[in-house]
Amino acid sequence: MSDRIPMYKRIVLKMSGEALGGAVGAGIDPAAAAMIASRIKAIHELGVEITLVIGGGNLWRGAQGASRGMDQGTADQIGMIATVMNGLALQDALQHLDVTTRVQTAVAMNAVAEPYIRGRAIRHMEKGRVVIIAGGTGNPYFTTDTAAALRALEVNAEIVIKATKVDGVYDKDPNKYSDAVRYERLSYQQVITDNLGVMDMTAFAMCREHNMPILVVNFWSPTDLLDAVCGLTAVGTLIDAGQG
Repeated sequence: MSDRIPMYKRIVLKMSGEALGGAVGAGIDPAAAAMIASRIKAIHELGVEITLVIGGGNLWRGAQGASRGMDQGTADQIGMIATVMNGLALQDALQHLDVTTRVQTAVAMNAVAEPYIRGRAIRHMEKGRVVIIAGGTGNPYFTTDTAAALRALEVNAEIVIKATKVDGVYDKDPNKYSDAVRYERLSYQQVITDNLGVMDMTAFAMCREHNMPILVVNFWSPTDLLDAVCGLTAVGTLIDAGQG
């Protein structure tokens, strides 16, 4: 690790809950949590300050509840609680690797996690602690993509890194088309013009308005996240105000 120099000092890492579900993408798989923790530890050891925003789709999706007649607000609140469960699982996995971690949540759960407080989150990172932010924004009708964009702006992160199952943004679905082409860099405008669906539009608009770069990487690759944090341009897709 000593020969690697990180390009970013402070990042927000956005992960879907499905990553914790292992091969089936559902529930919480301790082996998957351990793998995720090892990836995070690798960049933490470079001195990168990390805030992690985790989804809850492995346990519950608010949209599915709403589609079956549940009140949307109630369905989304259940989803927020699911993200706290995931945050606690990741905290446990990280602390087993001797990475000091704090879970903060926008939904008050003082018995299991700290309330989200911007200044406290920043202070934790400055002290070398990984901060896991759960509970989304604390409001229904907003996704964890939006929570990641909002928290990145609040904690003065340099970039939002979105961890996915593919190695960047493509011009079409690489799982369906063998001739799909991966973009190394895109402008915000090109993402909108080509309807590339990097993240939900509320989150994307927030990043665009405040010039918050977004980097899409394959979290399942053993080295892509580490390489991306170190600025290797052949890894993932960078989205910013520049030209694609």
